[in-house]
Amino acid sequence: MPQMLRADAEENRELVLDAARALFSERGLDVPLREVARRAGVGPATLYRRFPTKQALIDEIFTDELRACRAIVDEECADPDPWRGFCAVLCRVGELNAMNQRFIDAFLSTDARSIDLDAHRAALLGSLAELSRRAQRAGGLRADFVLDDLVLFLAAARGLPGGSVQQRLAGARRFAELAIDAFRA
Repeated sequence: MPQMLRADAEENRELVLDAARALFSERGLDVPLREVARRAGVGPATLYRRFPTKQALIDEIFTDELRACRAIVDEECADPDPWRGFCAVLCRVGELNAMNQRFIDAFLSTDARSIDLDAHRAALLGSLAELSRRAQRAGGLRADFVLDDLVLFLAAARGLPGGSVQQRLAGARRFAELAIDAFRA
């Protein structure tokens, strides 16, 4: 059974995660942990008590990112209108990636053996393949769409320009709109 944290300990843990997520997204993984602690407003000992290594902190954040992505896909695959669900996946996953682009790029360039990315990818692609088939049968998604088209969209979205969070989100939204128009039946 997972250990329950006191309310203040849980709050400090969330402060550390939020600070690390923001710093890693802004600057990559080279940010010193002392800077993470400073941004979180906690002492280094508090940070190390919950995350004894930098890799433990990185893994926790990336696991949260994977959960958020999975939640988006699950929620939108459950939409009774498969075309609307498909479009929402493009928009929401694009925004998620735009918010965390530098962190995800840095994470994927490091040794990520502690997280099974292949299993995550396979599960998501399976769900998205089914959503795509439903959207095609409903007449919203073009008949010649293949799942590789979606993978291409996601890969291309990784190349959107940086800038402020607002600029990255605006770019992700515009790119999703263009892709939706291209995928529409």
